[in-house]
Amino acid sequence: MTAIRNPAARVRSHRGTDLLLRVLTFLVLGLAAIAIVAPFLWIFRGAISPTDAELYRLPPTLPSAPAVGNFGKVFAQVPFAQFALNSIIVATSITLLQLITASTAGYAFARLNFRGKNVAFTIVIGGLMIPLQVTIVPLFLIMTNLGLTNTLWALILPPIFSAFGIFLMRQHFLSLPRELEEAARIDGAGHLRMFFQVMLPLSGPALATLAILTFTYWWNDLFVPLVMISSVNQETLPVGLVLLAGRYGTGSLGTIAAGITMAIIPVLIVFILAQRWIVQSIASSGLKI
Repeated sequence: MTAIRNPAARVRSHRGTDLLLRVLTFLVLGLAAIAIVAPFLWIFRGAISPTDAELYRLPPTLPSAPAVGNFGKVFAQVPFAQFALNSIIVATSITLLQLITASTAGYAFARLNFRGKNVAFTIVIGGLMIPLQVTIVPLFLIMTNLGLTNTLWALILPPIFSAFGIFLMRQHFLSLPRELEEAARIDGAGHLRMFFQVMLPLSGPALATLAILTFTYWWNDLFVPLVMISSVNQETLPVGLVLLAGRYGTGSLGTIAAGITMAIIPVLIVFILAQRWIVQSIASSGLKI
C-alpha cells in the first residue's frame, strides 16, 4: 500500500511546487511591471494636471478636473512639430540605412567564404565595446571638415553602420537551414538572387526587430544632436524637450510632462505592436555562433 500511495503523494507534491512557483513568478513579474509602468503613469498624470501641486499629492490620484491645456502650451513655447519632424527624418533614415548595411553585411559574414572573414568579424564585434563618447570628437571633426555640422546629415551618416545590427543579422542568417541555400543553388541561383528571393523573405522578424531597436534608440538620442547641432530649427525631439525644460521653459512641470508624453507615445505604440517579433528574433539569433 505504501508503494502505491507514494507516487500519488509525489504527484501532489510536484503540483503544489509548480503552483507555488507560478504564483511567485506572477508576483515578481507583476511587481516588475508596476515598477516599469509607474513612471509613465506619473508623467501622464502630470500632463493632464491643471497645476503642479497635483503632482505632489499623496497618495497620488488622478486630477479631479483633467486639463489638456498643457499640450497646447508645448506647441506655444517651442517649435515642437519641427523637433518631431527632425526626429522622424533622422530616426527613419538611420533605420532604413542600417537595415540595408546590416542585412547585406550579416549575410556576407554568415554565408560567404572570403579571406579575412573571421578577422573582419572580430573587428566588427570589437566595435560593440567602443562607447560613442570615445568617437564623438573625431566624428565632430570629420563632420566639420565636410561642412555637415548643424545639419541633419551630421546625425544620419555616422550611425548607418551598426556593429550590433550586423551581429544580429549574421546570427539570424546562421539559424536558417542550409537546405534552403542548397535548393536555391540547384535552381541556379547566385548569392544575389538567393539573398533577395530566399533569405530576405524569411528575415521579417529579425529585420523588424532591428528596425524597432534602431528607431527607438535614435529617436531618444540626446548626446549626438547636442554636439552636432546648434540651430534650434535643426534640433531633434530630445534636445527640444531639454529646451522646453530650460531655455524656453516657464517652470511648469505639467507642460514638460505633456511634451514627454507626446514624445513617448509613438515609440510605446510601436513596442506594443511588435513585441512578439522582438522576442522571436532575439531568441532565434542565439541558436548558432
